[in-house]
Amino acid sequence: MDRRTFLKLAGAIGVSAFLGIYHSDISNAIEISKTKIVWIHGAECTGCSESLLNAENPDIVQAIQKLNVDLVYHETLLAQQGIFVDGRLAGTSELNSEILLDDAIEEGGYILVVEGSIANGPNGSGKYCMYGERPFKDIFKKAAENADMILAVGMCATYGGVNAADSAITDLMDFRGVSFLKEDPSKGMLTELGISKPVINVPGCPAHPDWMLLTLAAVILGKIRVPDDLDAVLDKYDRPLVFFPADHTLHDNCPRRGFYDVGKLDTDLSGDGCLWKLGCKGPYTHSDCALRKWNGSVNMCTQAGSPCISCCEPGFPDSSSPFYEEAEDKPILFGMNADSLAKVGVGAAILAGAAHAVRRIVVDKDDEKEGGV
Repeated sequence: MDRRTFLKLAGAIGVSAFLGIYHSDISNAIEISKTKIVWIHGAECTGCSESLLNAENPDIVQAIQKLNVDLVYHETLLAQQGIFVDGRLAGTSELNSEILLDDAIEEGGYILVVEGSIANGPNGSGKYCMYGERPFKDIFKKAAENADMILAVGMCATYGGVNAADSAITDLMDFRGVSFLKEDPSKGMLTELGISKPVINVPGCPAHPDWMLLTLAAVILGKIRVPDDLDAVLDKYDRPLVFFPADHTLHDNCPRRGFYDVGKLDTDLSGDGCLWKLGCKGPYTHSDCALRKWNGSVNMCTQAGSPCISCCEPGFPDSSSPFYEEAEDKPILFGMNADSLAKVGVGAAILAGAAHAVRRIVVDKDDEKEGGV
């Protein structure tokens, strides 16, 4: 029945009686309405899952309960013991996680969460990342085909991350993100496999627990309608604009921003000034870290004394390397880099101080005249 009929019927016969009569039907409806999540891991460090476990409000258990989520498969959190249990072959999904994953994929109707990049090498085989005897690329292909949508979490799954960084073996290994390779959407693994699915990218190394949980919640609760709303709520790299604003950077709200504005630029990590000369990439990083903060909203990288390494931008880590050296050649505003703007800031601060002093002298002179002195 629809909601209006439900309310009319419940009001007519009384809530207690209604619940008593329809208890089993309601229970079944709730059970059926569960959102299934299949969470798979490619080439990564499991840092995003660890970040998720550090969530506080809500924490992961609260989120699962409140959102009525059925976390069908998550390799790190599974209780399954593997292929053999107590020396005997485990041939059921209750004990064998490979069977559980295959059953979940076959059933379909789930949100696929991907953590970690997908190896395409060598020579398109995907065998540089294996699950037992199966390439992770093959598992991803089957899981993606049967998913309702895909949520890629962390830099590895979104844009390739550290696995796709420039090196002598990059082309041989050929690690890809789900729908991008760095800034290039034509080299994402979905394109490679010829699969079309709606994707939301939640980058970060690791991703913030709020970014992951709130994005999932928005989808599950219908606050983001997939795929209808995605063009409006995502940027050109498929990141949620609410967390990765196109018109703001981390630098805008950095706790050390005031020191930058007056040109106080630290040259060692022990100071309390702006960290630009120590390689901070905050002026080029589109994230809400400085507002949301980390560790239960207590602090964030620059607040703890570390320059931002721009781990949310698609080109990471190559685009922000070397991490602790000043990026002199990147324009921020009017063709000027951060160092030039900081010098302008010093000049502006001196001019502002001088203007304030002149104004004070003029006011004092006027006061003297009015007093007859």
